[in-house]
Amino acid sequence: MGRRDGLAVKALVWKPKDSCSTLKIPCMPDAQSPSLSSEENVKLFGKCNNPNGHGHNYKVVVTVHGEIDPVTGMVMNLTDLKKYMEEAIMEPLDHKNLDLDVPYFADVVSTTENVAVYIWENLQKFLPGGVLYKVKVYETENNIVVYKGQ
Repeated sequence: MGRRDGLAVKALVWKPKDSCSTLKIPCMPDAQSPSLSSEENVKLFGKCNNPNGHGHNYKVVVTVHGEIDPVTGMVMNLTDLKKYMEEAIMEPLDHKNLDLDVPYFADVVSTTENVAVYIWENLQKFLPGGVLYKVKVYETENNIVVYKGQ
C-alpha cells in the first residue's frame, strides 16, 4: 500500500498471460474415511467429522494460462470460463451433500484437497487442453487448497 497526494494507492500485481474467475459453492461434505474407525475419524477430522455432514460455502478461484490471442486480447473469454465453471462445478456441487449426491465422493473422502482435485478433473473436460493452470479452493478464510493438477 502506498500513498500519493494523501490517497491510499493499492498496488495490483497482474500477469498478462493469466486470467481467473471466482465463484462460491455452498455444499455439505462429511470428512470421514471408511478406512478408519469412528474414534480415528473424530481424532483426525475433529468437528468436520459429523455423520450428518457439515456445511461449507467454498470459494473457488480458477486460473487459466496461455498466450494472449492477438485478435481478442484475451487468454480466454471469461464469459466462456464462467460458463464452463457453472457446468463443471456448480451444477454437480451446488447445495449438494457431497458424500450422498456426488458419485465421485462415494469412495473418496470429501476433504477440501479432494474437492480441488474433483474440480480440476471436471474442468479439464470443458476447457481447451493445457489452459487450466490452477484451482484454488477456500474452505474458510484461513484454510485454502491450491491444486495444479499434480
